[in-house]
Amino acid sequence: MIEWPKSNDALGTVNRGNACESGLCSLCRADCQGKCETWLSSLVGRKLLYPRDYGKTTAGADTACPSGVGYHALRVQGYAYGTNNLPSGVTSSADDAIFPNVNIETEFGGEIKTKCKVPIMTGALGSTFIAADYWDSFAAGAALCGIPIVVGENVVGVDKQSILEKGRIRKAPELDRRINVFRKYHDKYGAIIIQMNVEDTKNGVAEYLMETYGNEIVLELKWGQGAKDIGGEIQVKDIEYAKFLKDRGYIVDPDPYNPTVQAAYASKAIKSFARHSRLGSTELQSAEAVRKSFMDSIAYLRKLGYKRISLKTGAYGLEALAMAVRFSSDAGLDLLTIDGSGGGTGMSPWNMMQHWGVPSLALHAKAREYCDILVSQGKKAPDLSFAGGFAREDHVVKAVALGSPYAKLVCMGRAPMIPGYLGSNIQGVFQPEKKAAVKGNWTELPQAVKAIGSTPEEIFSSWEAVKKIVGADGMKEIPWGAVAMYAYADKIACGVQQFLAGARKFDLAGLTREDLMSVDRETAEIAGVSYVTEALEERALKVLKA
Repeated sequence: MIEWPKSNDALGTVNRGNACESGLCSLCRADCQGKCETWLSSLVGRKLLYPRDYGKTTAGADTACPSGVGYHALRVQGYAYGTNNLPSGVTSSADDAIFPNVNIETEFGGEIKTKCKVPIMTGALGSTFIAADYWDSFAAGAALCGIPIVVGENVVGVDKQSILEKGRIRKAPELDRRINVFRKYHDKYGAIIIQMNVEDTKNGVAEYLMETYGNEIVLELKWGQGAKDIGGEIQVKDIEYAKFLKDRGYIVDPDPYNPTVQAAYASKAIKSFARHSRLGSTELQSAEAVRKSFMDSIAYLRKLGYKRISLKTGAYGLEALAMAVRFSSDAGLDLLTIDGSGGGTGMSPWNMMQHWGVPSLALHAKAREYCDILVSQGKKAPDLSFAGGFAREDHVVKAVALGSPYAKLVCMGRAPMIPGYLGSNIQGVFQPEKKAAVKGNWTELPQAVKAIGSTPEEIFSSWEAVKKIVGADGMKEIPWGAVAMYAYADKIACGVQQFLAGARKFDLAGLTREDLMSVDRETAEIAGVSYVTEALEERALKVLKA
Protein backbone atom coordinates (compact mmCIF):
# COMPACT_ATOMS: atom_id res chain seq x y z
CA MET A 1 0.00 0.00 0.00
CA ILE A 2 1.32 3.45 -0.96
CA GLU A 3 1.81 5.82 1.96
CA TRP A 4 1.74 9.49 0.97
CA PRO A 5 3.72 11.99 3.06
CA LYS A 6 1.60 13.90 5.56
CA SER A 7 3.76 16.99 5.70
CA ASN A 8 5.86 19.18 3.43
CA ASP A 9 8.46 21.16 5.31
CA ALA A 10 9.39 23.23 2.28
CA LEU A 11 5.84 24.60 1.91
CA GLY A 12 5.01 24.48 5.60
CA THR A 13 1.96 22.29 5.03
CA VAL A 14 0.69 19.32 6.99
CA ASN A 15 -2.24 16.94 6.72
CA ARG A 16 -4.46 16.43 9.74
CA GLY A 17 -5.22 12.82 8.74
CA ASN A 18 -3.94 10.21 6.31
CA ALA A 19 -2.89 11.79 3.02
CA CYS A 20 -4.22 10.80 -0.43
CA GLU A 21 -2.43 11.09 -3.77
CA SER A 22 -4.30 14.37 -4.29
CA GLY A 23 -2.60 15.83 -1.20
CA LEU A 24 -5.92 16.00 0.65
CA CYS A 25 -6.66 14.04 3.80
CA SER A 26 -8.65 10.87 3.26
CA LEU A 27 -11.32 12.46 5.48
CA CYS A 28 -11.65 16.19 4.83
CA ARG A 29 -13.47 18.14 7.56
CA ALA A 30 -15.37 21.40 7.18
CA ASP A 31 -14.08 22.57 10.57
CA CYS A 32 -10.42 21.74 9.87
CA GLN A 33 -7.96 24.23 11.35
CA GLY A 34 -5.31 23.45 8.75
CA LYS A 35 -3.14 23.12 7.02
CA CYS A 36 -2.81 20.95 3.90
CA GLU A 37 -1.61 22.52 0.66
CA THR A 38 -5.11 23.18 -0.63
CA TRP A 39 -6.20 24.67 2.71
CA LEU A 40 -3.26 27.05 2.89
CA SER A 41 -3.37 28.02 -0.81
CA SER A 42 -6.98 29.16 -0.25
CA LEU A 43 -5.54 31.98 1.87
CA VAL A 44 -2.12 32.81 0.45
CA GLY A 45 -2.82 31.86 -3.17
CA ARG A 46 0.11 31.68 -5.58
CA LYS A 47 2.60 32.36 -2.80
CA LEU A 48 2.29 28.66 -1.96
CA LEU A 49 3.90 27.76 -5.27
CA TYR A 50 7.23 28.49 -3.60
CA PRO A 51 9.09 27.23 -0.50
CA ARG A 52 8.51 29.21 2.68
CA ASP A 53 10.85 31.56 4.53
CA TYR A 54 12.72 32.75 1.46
CA GLY A 55 16.03 34.35 2.42
CA LYS A 56 16.51 32.05 5.39
CA THR A 57 16.29 28.69 3.69
CA THR A 58 17.23 26.56 0.75
CA ALA A 59 14.98 23.76 -0.47
CA GLY A 60 15.39 20.39 -2.13
CA ALA A 61 12.73 18.09 -3.58
CA ASP A 62 12.13 14.47 -2.72
CA THR A 63 11.64 13.26 -6.27
CA ALA A 64 11.45 9.55 -5.48
CA CYS A 65 7.91 8.50 -6.39
CA PRO A 66 6.00 5.96 -4.32
CA SER A 67 5.76 2.67 -6.15
CA GLY A 68 2.63 1.87 -8.07
CA VAL A 69 0.83 3.07 -11.17
CA GLY A 70 -0.71 6.52 -11.04
CA TYR A 71 -0.48 10.18 -11.95
CA HIS A 72 2.26 10.51 -9.33
CA ALA A 73 4.50 8.46 -11.62
CA LEU A 74 4.21 10.99 -14.46
CA ARG A 75 6.54 13.94 -14.77
CA VAL A 76 6.27 17.01 -16.99
CA GLN A 77 8.89 17.61 -19.67
CA GLY A 78 10.88 20.82 -19.84
CA TYR A 79 12.74 22.12 -22.88
CA ALA A 80 15.86 24.23 -23.29
CA TYR A 81 14.82 26.21 -26.35
CA GLY A 82 11.96 27.44 -28.48
CA THR A 83 8.39 28.67 -28.13
CA ASN A 84 5.26 26.94 -29.34
CA ASN A 85 1.57 27.81 -29.60
CA LEU A 86 2.09 31.50 -28.96
CA PRO A 87 -1.19 33.31 -28.23
CA SER A 88 -2.23 36.23 -30.40
CA GLY A 89 -0.10 39.27 -29.67
CA VAL A 90 2.70 37.34 -27.93
CA THR A 91 6.06 37.12 -29.68
CA SER A 92 8.96 34.73 -29.14
CA SER A 93 11.19 37.45 -27.69
CA ALA A 94 12.53 36.78 -24.19
CA ASP A 95 10.64 39.85 -22.92
CA ASP A 96 7.34 38.61 -24.31
CA ALA A 97 7.46 34.83 -24.01
CA ILE A 98 7.06 34.85 -20.23
CA PHE A 99 4.87 32.66 -18.08
CA PRO A 100 2.24 35.36 -17.25
CA ASN A 101 1.52 35.47 -21.01
CA VAL A 102 0.70 31.75 -21.21
CA ASN A 103 -2.94 31.32 -22.20
CA ILE A 104 -4.65 28.77 -19.97
CA GLU A 105 -8.20 29.57 -21.00
CA THR A 106 -10.11 26.65 -22.41
CA GLU A 107 -13.50 25.88 -23.90
CA PHE A 108 -15.73 22.92 -24.57
CA GLY A 109 -18.89 22.27 -26.49
CA GLY A 110 -20.47 22.12 -29.90
CA GLU A 111 -22.96 24.71 -31.13
CA ILE A 112 -22.46 26.80 -27.98
CA LYS A 113 -18.91 27.05 -26.63
CA THR A 114 -18.52 27.24 -22.87
CA LYS A 115 -15.40 29.25 -22.06
CA CYS A 116 -13.39 28.80 -18.84
CA LYS A 117 -10.74 31.13 -17.43
CA VAL A 118 -8.97 28.26 -15.65
CA PRO A 119 -9.06 24.65 -16.95
CA ILE A 120 -10.88 23.26 -13.92
CA MET A 121 -14.47 22.60 -12.91
CA THR A 122 -16.08 21.50 -9.67
CA GLY A 123 -17.34 18.02 -9.01
CA ALA A 124 -21.04 17.43 -8.48
CA LEU A 125 -22.36 19.18 -5.36
CA GLY A 126 -25.76 17.63 -4.93
CA SER A 127 -28.14 16.61 -2.19
CA THR A 128 -25.54 16.28 0.56
CA PHE A 129 -26.08 18.78 3.36
CA ILE A 130 -22.50 20.01 3.16
CA ALA A 131 -23.11 21.02 -0.47
CA ALA A 132 -26.24 22.94 0.53
CA ASP A 133 -24.63 24.55 3.58
CA TYR A 134 -21.65 25.99 1.71
CA TRP A 135 -23.28 26.47 -1.68
CA ASP A 136 -23.10 30.29 -1.62
CA SER A 137 -19.31 30.14 -1.29
CA PHE A 138 -18.93 27.40 -3.90
CA ALA A 139 -21.20 29.03 -6.48
CA ALA A 140 -20.04 32.61 -6.03
CA GLY A 141 -16.44 31.42 -6.07
CA ALA A 142 -16.86 29.40 -9.26
CA ALA A 143 -18.58 32.32 -10.98
CA LEU A 144 -15.85 34.76 -9.95
CA CYS A 145 -13.14 32.33 -11.06
CA GLY A 146 -14.87 31.75 -14.41
CA ILE A 147 -15.16 27.96 -14.06
CA PRO A 148 -18.11 25.57 -14.36
CA ILE A 149 -19.86 24.35 -11.23
CA VAL A 150 -22.01 21.23 -11.11
CA VAL A 151 -25.26 20.91 -9.17
CA GLY A 152 -25.40 17.22 -8.38
CA GLU A 153 -28.28 14.80 -8.41
CA ASN A 154 -31.38 14.71 -6.20
CA VAL A 155 -31.43 18.36 -5.11
CA VAL A 156 -35.10 18.67 -6.01
CA GLY A 157 -36.14 15.34 -4.59
CA VAL A 158 -34.75 15.93 -1.08
CA ASP A 159 -36.02 19.51 -0.82
CA LYS A 160 -38.93 19.59 1.65
CA GLN A 161 -40.16 22.82 0.10
CA SER A 162 -40.26 21.51 -3.45
CA ILE A 163 -43.70 20.73 -4.85
CA LEU A 164 -44.50 17.80 -7.10
CA GLU A 165 -47.86 17.62 -8.83
CA LYS A 166 -48.80 14.40 -10.61
CA GLY A 167 -45.21 13.27 -10.32
CA ARG A 168 -43.74 16.41 -11.94
CA ILE A 169 -41.85 19.18 -10.21
CA ARG A 170 -43.68 22.51 -10.08
CA LYS A 171 -41.67 24.35 -7.44
CA ALA A 172 -37.99 23.83 -6.62
CA PRO A 173 -36.77 26.55 -4.23
CA GLU A 174 -33.43 24.94 -3.32
CA LEU A 175 -32.53 24.31 -6.96
CA ASP A 176 -33.57 27.87 -7.84
CA ARG A 177 -31.45 29.23 -4.99
CA ARG A 178 -28.38 27.39 -6.21
CA ILE A 179 -28.80 28.60 -9.78
CA ASN A 180 -29.45 32.20 -8.76
CA VAL A 181 -26.39 32.47 -6.51
CA PHE A 182 -24.22 31.52 -9.49
CA ARG A 183 -26.10 33.85 -11.83
CA LYS A 184 -25.51 36.80 -9.50
CA TYR A 185 -21.74 36.64 -10.03
CA HIS A 186 -21.50 34.94 -13.43
CA ASP A 187 -19.91 36.92 -16.27
CA LYS A 188 -19.37 35.10 -19.60
CA TYR A 189 -16.95 32.45 -18.34
CA GLY A 190 -17.94 29.16 -16.75
CA ALA A 191 -21.41 27.67 -16.53
CA ILE A 192 -23.80 26.00 -14.16
CA ILE A 193 -24.29 22.33 -14.94
CA ILE A 194 -27.30 20.46 -13.51
CA GLN A 195 -27.10 16.69 -13.13
CA MET A 196 -30.00 14.31 -13.62
CA ASN A 197 -30.27 10.78 -12.32
CA VAL A 198 -33.14 8.27 -12.40
CA GLU A 199 -35.26 10.10 -9.82
CA ASP A 200 -34.57 13.55 -11.32
CA THR A 201 -35.66 12.28 -14.74
CA LYS A 202 -38.81 10.79 -13.25
CA ASN A 203 -39.59 14.03 -11.41
CA GLY A 204 -39.33 16.15 -14.56
CA VAL A 205 -36.30 18.22 -13.59
CA ALA A 206 -35.27 18.68 -17.25
CA GLU A 207 -38.69 20.07 -18.17
CA TYR A 208 -38.69 22.42 -15.17
CA LEU A 209 -35.23 23.78 -15.97
CA MET A 210 -35.97 24.41 -19.62
CA GLU A 211 -39.24 26.18 -18.81
CA THR A 212 -37.58 28.32 -16.13
CA TYR A 213 -34.03 28.97 -17.37
CA GLY A 214 -33.77 27.79 -20.97
CA ASN A 215 -30.28 27.31 -22.32
CA GLU A 216 -28.55 29.08 -19.46
CA ILE A 217 -28.26 25.56 -18.10
CA VAL A 218 -25.95 22.77 -19.20
CA LEU A 219 -27.87 19.55 -18.52
CA GLU A 220 -25.80 16.57 -17.45
CA LEU A 221 -26.94 12.97 -17.61
CA LYS A 222 -25.34 10.82 -14.96
CA TRP A 223 -24.20 7.23 -15.41
CA GLY A 224 -22.07 6.98 -12.31
CA GLN A 225 -19.14 8.27 -10.32
CA GLY A 226 -15.74 7.27 -9.09
CA ALA A 227 -16.70 7.04 -5.44
CA LYS A 228 -19.14 4.14 -5.64
CA ASP A 229 -20.80 1.62 -7.91
CA ILE A 230 -24.38 2.32 -6.77
CA GLY A 231 -26.67 5.35 -6.71
CA GLY A 232 -26.14 8.53 -4.72
CA GLU A 233 -26.59 8.49 -0.97
CA ILE A 234 -27.18 10.85 1.91
CA GLN A 235 -27.69 10.25 5.61
CA VAL A 236 -30.55 11.80 7.61
CA LYS A 237 -31.11 11.65 11.38
CA ASP A 238 -34.79 12.58 11.56
CA ILE A 239 -37.25 9.72 11.08
CA GLU A 240 -39.93 12.07 9.75
CA TYR A 241 -37.54 13.31 7.08
CA ALA A 242 -36.68 9.69 6.30
CA LYS A 243 -40.41 9.00 5.80
CA PHE A 244 -40.66 12.07 3.55
CA LEU A 245 -37.86 10.74 1.37
CA LYS A 246 -39.40 7.29 1.18
CA ASP A 247 -42.72 8.87 0.19
CA ARG A 248 -40.84 10.75 -2.53
CA GLY A 249 -39.91 7.35 -3.97
CA TYR A 250 -36.37 6.94 -2.69
CA ILE A 251 -34.85 3.79 -1.20
CA VAL A 252 -34.45 4.47 2.52
CA ASP A 253 -32.43 2.06 4.66
CA PRO A 254 -33.53 0.99 7.21
CA ASP A 255 -37.22 1.36 6.39
CA PRO A 256 -38.60 4.19 8.58
CA TYR A 257 -42.11 2.70 8.35
CA ASN A 258 -41.03 -0.66 9.77
CA PRO A 259 -42.38 -0.93 13.37
CA THR A 260 -39.20 -2.67 14.54
CA VAL A 261 -37.09 0.12 13.10
CA GLN A 262 -39.36 2.74 14.67
CA ALA A 263 -38.95 1.09 18.06
CA ALA A 264 -35.16 0.97 17.65
CA TYR A 265 -35.16 4.65 16.65
CA ALA A 266 -37.23 5.52 19.73
CA SER A 267 -34.72 3.73 21.96
CA LYS A 268 -31.84 5.46 20.09
CA ALA A 269 -30.38 2.17 18.88
CA ILE A 270 -30.91 3.50 15.33
CA LYS A 271 -29.81 7.10 14.98
CA SER A 272 -29.78 7.66 11.22
CA PHE A 273 -31.18 6.55 7.87
CA ALA A 274 -29.47 6.28 4.47
CA ARG A 275 -31.29 7.54 1.38
CA HIS A 276 -30.24 5.82 -1.83
CA SER A 277 -30.87 6.53 -5.50
CA ARG A 278 -31.68 3.80 -7.96
CA LEU A 279 -29.36 2.13 -10.42
CA GLY A 280 -29.82 3.25 -13.98
CA SER A 281 -30.57 1.05 -17.01
CA THR A 282 -31.60 -1.97 -14.96
CA GLU A 283 -34.06 -3.10 -17.61
CA LEU A 284 -31.44 -3.04 -20.38
CA GLN A 285 -29.29 -6.10 -21.07
CA SER A 286 -26.90 -5.10 -23.87
CA ALA A 287 -24.76 -2.21 -25.03
CA GLU A 288 -26.99 -1.79 -28.08
CA ALA A 289 -30.07 -1.52 -25.86
CA VAL A 290 -28.31 1.13 -23.76
CA ARG A 291 -27.37 3.00 -26.92
CA LYS A 292 -30.95 3.12 -28.18
CA SER A 293 -32.28 4.27 -24.81
CA PHE A 294 -29.53 6.88 -24.51
CA MET A 295 -30.06 8.29 -27.98
CA ASP A 296 -33.82 8.43 -27.39
CA SER A 297 -33.19 10.40 -24.20
CA ILE A 298 -30.92 12.86 -25.99
CA ALA A 299 -33.45 13.27 -28.79
CA TYR A 300 -36.14 14.07 -26.21
CA LEU A 301 -33.92 16.66 -24.48
CA ARG A 302 -33.11 18.25 -27.84
CA LYS A 303 -36.83 18.45 -28.54
CA LEU A 304 -37.32 20.23 -25.22
CA GLY A 305 -34.80 22.80 -26.45
CA TYR A 306 -31.51 21.85 -24.82
CA LYS A 307 -28.47 22.91 -26.81
CA ARG A 308 -25.84 22.00 -24.19
CA ILE A 309 -25.86 18.47 -22.82
CA SER A 310 -23.07 16.58 -21.05
CA LEU A 311 -22.55 13.10 -19.65
CA LYS A 312 -20.85 12.07 -16.40
CA THR A 313 -19.64 8.49 -16.16
CA GLY A 314 -17.82 6.67 -13.40
CA ALA A 315 -15.02 4.16 -12.98
CA TYR A 316 -16.80 1.33 -14.79
CA GLY A 317 -14.94 -1.17 -16.94
CA LEU A 318 -13.80 -0.71 -20.52
CA GLU A 319 -17.08 -1.60 -22.23
CA ALA A 320 -18.91 1.14 -20.33
CA LEU A 321 -16.08 3.57 -21.06
CA ALA A 322 -16.27 2.77 -24.76
CA MET A 323 -20.05 3.24 -24.65
CA ALA A 324 -19.68 6.63 -22.99
CA VAL A 325 -17.11 7.82 -25.53
CA ARG A 326 -18.95 6.49 -28.60
CA PHE A 327 -22.46 7.48 -27.53
CA SER A 328 -21.28 10.99 -26.57
CA SER A 329 -19.77 11.31 -30.02
CA ASP A 330 -22.85 10.00 -31.80
CA ALA A 331 -25.15 12.28 -29.79
CA GLY A 332 -22.98 15.36 -30.28
CA LEU A 333 -22.65 16.00 -26.56
CA ASP A 334 -20.78 19.04 -25.32
CA LEU A 335 -18.71 17.33 -22.65
CA LEU A 336 -17.94 13.89 -21.24
CA THR A 337 -16.65 13.80 -17.66
CA ILE A 338 -14.83 10.57 -16.78
CA ASP A 339 -14.37 9.94 -13.07
CA GLY A 340 -11.71 7.50 -11.90
CA SER A 341 -12.17 5.52 -8.70
CA GLY A 342 -11.01 6.60 -5.30
CA GLY A 343 -12.73 9.74 -4.11
CA GLY A 344 -16.05 11.37 -3.47
CA THR A 345 -17.72 14.58 -2.36
CA GLY A 346 -20.60 12.85 -0.59
CA MET A 347 -21.49 9.73 1.33
CA SER A 348 -20.07 6.51 -0.10
CA PRO A 349 -19.49 3.05 1.38
CA TRP A 350 -15.85 3.27 2.45
CA ASN A 351 -14.63 -0.15 1.32
CA MET A 352 -16.47 0.21 -1.98
CA MET A 353 -14.68 3.50 -2.52
CA GLN A 354 -11.39 1.74 -1.75
CA HIS A 355 -11.87 -1.40 -3.82
CA TRP A 356 -14.08 -0.90 -6.83
CA GLY A 357 -13.57 0.41 -10.32
CA VAL A 358 -10.78 1.40 -12.69
CA PRO A 359 -8.19 3.79 -11.20
CA SER A 360 -7.97 7.24 -12.71
CA LEU A 361 -4.78 7.01 -14.75
CA ALA A 362 -5.71 3.74 -16.46
CA LEU A 363 -9.26 4.92 -17.14
CA HIS A 364 -8.14 8.25 -18.58
CA ALA A 365 -5.41 6.69 -20.74
CA LYS A 366 -7.98 4.32 -22.24
CA ALA A 367 -10.43 7.16 -22.83
CA ARG A 368 -7.84 8.97 -24.90
CA GLU A 369 -7.08 5.77 -26.82
CA TYR A 370 -10.76 5.26 -27.59
CA CYS A 371 -11.10 8.85 -28.80
CA ASP A 372 -8.20 8.21 -31.19
CA ILE A 373 -10.04 5.16 -32.54
CA LEU A 374 -13.16 7.26 -33.23
CA VAL A 375 -11.13 9.92 -35.03
CA SER A 376 -9.42 7.24 -37.15
CA GLN A 377 -12.92 6.21 -38.26
CA GLY A 378 -13.76 9.75 -39.31
CA LYS A 379 -15.90 10.52 -36.27
CA LYS A 380 -15.66 13.49 -33.91
CA ALA A 381 -14.42 12.63 -30.44
CA PRO A 382 -16.16 14.32 -27.51
CA ASP A 383 -14.53 17.00 -25.42
CA LEU A 384 -13.38 15.42 -22.17
CA SER A 385 -13.03 16.38 -18.54
CA PHE A 386 -11.04 14.05 -16.28
CA ALA A 387 -11.87 13.56 -12.59
CA GLY A 388 -10.47 11.36 -9.87
CA GLY A 389 -8.13 12.66 -7.18
CA PHE A 390 -6.96 16.04 -8.54
CA ALA A 391 -6.12 19.07 -6.43
CA ARG A 392 -2.94 20.79 -7.70
CA GLU A 393 -1.59 22.54 -10.77
CA ASP A 394 0.66 19.61 -11.71
CA HIS A 395 -2.43 17.37 -11.71
CA VAL A 396 -4.12 19.70 -14.19
CA VAL A 397 -1.13 19.74 -16.55
CA LYS A 398 -0.65 15.96 -16.40
CA ALA A 399 -4.33 15.15 -16.98
CA VAL A 400 -4.80 17.58 -19.86
CA ALA A 401 -1.56 16.42 -21.50
CA LEU A 402 -2.44 12.74 -21.04
CA GLY A 403 -5.85 13.24 -22.62
CA SER A 404 -4.75 15.65 -25.34
CA PRO A 405 -6.13 16.84 -27.61
CA TYR A 406 -9.53 15.80 -26.26
CA ALA A 407 -9.19 16.69 -22.55
CA LYS A 408 -10.15 20.32 -22.11
CA LEU A 409 -10.23 20.62 -18.33
CA VAL A 410 -10.01 18.76 -15.04
CA CYS A 411 -12.91 18.09 -12.69
CA MET A 412 -12.02 18.57 -9.01
CA GLY A 413 -14.35 17.19 -6.38
CA ARG A 414 -13.18 17.76 -2.82
CA ALA A 415 -10.37 20.26 -3.37
CA PRO A 416 -12.38 23.39 -4.31
CA MET A 417 -14.76 22.69 -1.42
CA ILE A 418 -11.96 23.32 1.10
CA PRO A 419 -11.72 27.09 0.46
CA GLY A 420 -15.49 27.27 0.88
CA TYR A 421 -15.22 25.79 4.36
CA LEU A 422 -12.16 27.79 5.29
CA GLY A 423 -13.49 31.17 4.20
CA SER A 424 -16.78 30.52 5.97
CA ASN A 425 -15.01 29.59 9.19
CA ILE A 426 -12.97 32.80 9.08
CA GLN A 427 -16.03 34.90 8.26
CA GLY A 428 -17.88 33.43 11.23
CA VAL A 429 -15.11 34.63 13.56
CA PHE A 430 -15.00 38.19 12.17
CA GLN A 431 -18.77 38.44 11.71
CA PRO A 432 -20.33 36.35 14.50
CA GLU A 433 -23.78 37.62 13.58
CA LYS A 434 -23.37 35.71 10.28
CA LYS A 435 -21.74 32.62 11.75
CA ALA A 436 -24.88 30.46 11.62
CA ALA A 437 -25.80 31.62 8.12
CA VAL A 438 -22.37 30.90 6.63
CA LYS A 439 -22.00 27.66 8.65
CA GLY A 440 -18.86 28.82 10.40
CA ASN A 441 -17.30 26.31 12.80
CA TRP A 442 -14.80 28.44 14.71
CA THR A 443 -15.09 30.84 17.64
CA GLU A 444 -11.56 32.14 17.17
CA LEU A 445 -8.88 32.00 14.52
CA PRO A 446 -6.50 29.03 14.79
CA GLN A 447 -2.79 29.67 14.92
CA ALA A 448 -2.33 28.63 11.28
CA VAL A 449 -4.52 31.57 10.21
CA LYS A 450 -3.13 34.05 12.75
CA ALA A 451 0.33 33.36 11.33
CA ILE A 452 -0.86 34.82 8.04
CA GLY A 453 -2.67 37.90 9.32
CA SER A 454 -5.15 39.49 11.70
CA THR A 455 -7.58 41.18 9.29
CA PRO A 456 -9.50 39.79 6.28
CA GLU A 457 -7.50 42.02 3.95
CA GLU A 458 -4.28 40.59 5.34
CA ILE A 459 -5.43 36.97 5.58
CA PHE A 460 -6.86 36.61 2.07
CA SER A 461 -4.34 37.23 -0.71
CA SER A 462 -7.29 37.52 -3.09
CA TRP A 463 -9.26 40.12 -1.11
CA GLU A 464 -8.33 43.10 -3.29
CA ALA A 465 -8.69 41.13 -6.53
CA VAL A 466 -12.24 40.11 -5.63
CA LYS A 467 -12.98 43.65 -4.41
CA LYS A 468 -11.95 44.95 -7.82
CA ILE A 469 -14.59 42.68 -9.41
CA VAL A 470 -17.53 43.18 -7.04
CA GLY A 471 -16.75 46.61 -5.61
CA ALA A 472 -16.53 47.80 -2.02
CA ASP A 473 -20.28 47.39 -1.49
CA GLY A 474 -20.15 43.90 -2.99
CA MET A 475 -17.55 42.87 -0.43
CA LYS A 476 -20.12 43.48 2.30
CA GLU A 477 -22.19 40.56 1.05
CA ILE A 478 -19.71 38.30 -0.77
CA PRO A 479 -19.26 34.93 0.97
CA TRP A 480 -15.69 34.78 2.23
CA GLY A 481 -15.49 31.20 1.07
CA ALA A 482 -15.73 32.59 -2.47
CA VAL A 483 -12.79 34.89 -1.73
CA ALA A 484 -10.77 31.88 -0.57
CA MET A 485 -11.78 29.92 -3.65
CA TYR A 486 -10.51 32.76 -5.84
CA ALA A 487 -7.10 32.53 -4.15
CA TYR A 488 -7.00 28.76 -4.63
CA ALA A 489 -7.89 29.06 -8.34
CA ASP A 490 -5.29 31.80 -8.78
CA LYS A 491 -2.61 29.49 -7.37
CA ILE A 492 -3.70 26.73 -9.75
CA ALA A 493 -3.74 29.16 -12.69
CA CYS A 494 -0.28 30.55 -12.02
CA GLY A 495 1.17 27.09 -11.45
CA VAL A 496 -0.25 25.81 -14.73
CA GLN A 497 1.19 28.83 -16.56
CA GLN A 498 4.63 28.10 -15.13
CA PHE A 499 4.55 24.42 -16.08
CA LEU A 500 3.47 25.30 -19.62
CA ALA A 501 6.12 27.99 -20.02
CA GLY A 502 8.78 25.48 -18.99
CA ALA A 503 7.41 23.06 -21.56
CA ARG A 504 7.57 25.93 -24.10
CA LYS A 505 3.81 25.64 -24.73
CA PHE A 506 2.25 29.08 -24.46
CA ASP A 507 -1.31 27.90 -24.93
CA LEU A 508 -3.02 25.12 -23.00
CA ALA A 509 -4.27 23.61 -26.24
CA GLY A 510 -0.66 22.95 -27.26
CA LEU A 511 -0.05 20.35 -24.53
CA THR A 512 0.52 16.83 -25.83
CA ARG A 513 1.29 13.45 -24.35
CA GLU A 514 4.90 13.94 -25.47
CA ASP A 515 5.16 16.62 -22.78
CA LEU A 516 5.01 13.84 -20.19
CA MET A 517 7.37 11.04 -19.17
CA SER A 518 6.96 8.10 -16.79
CA VAL A 519 9.27 7.22 -13.93
CA ASP A 520 7.64 3.82 -13.51
CA ARG A 521 7.73 1.26 -16.33
CA GLU A 522 4.30 -0.13 -15.55
CA THR A 523 2.88 3.38 -15.64
CA ALA A 524 4.66 3.91 -18.97
CA GLU A 525 2.99 0.81 -20.38
CA ILE A 526 -0.50 1.60 -19.10
CA ALA A 527 -0.47 5.33 -19.82
CA GLY A 528 1.31 5.08 -23.16
CA VAL A 529 3.84 7.63 -21.94
CA SER A 530 7.55 7.01 -22.59
CA TYR A 531 9.80 5.93 -19.74
CA VAL A 532 11.99 8.76 -18.48
CA THR A 533 15.27 7.47 -19.98
CA GLU A 534 13.62 6.73 -23.31
CA ALA A 535 11.51 9.85 -23.80
CA LEU A 536 12.89 12.01 -26.62
CA GLU A 537 15.96 9.78 -26.90
CA GLU A 538 15.81 9.79 -30.70
CA ARG A 539 16.25 13.54 -30.64
CA ALA A 540 19.09 13.22 -28.13
CA LEU A 541 20.96 10.69 -30.28
CA LYS A 542 20.49 12.87 -33.34
CA VAL A 543 22.33 15.68 -31.53
CA LEU A 544 25.15 13.37 -30.45
CA LYS A 545 25.61 11.83 -33.89
CA ALA A 546 25.28 14.99 -35.94
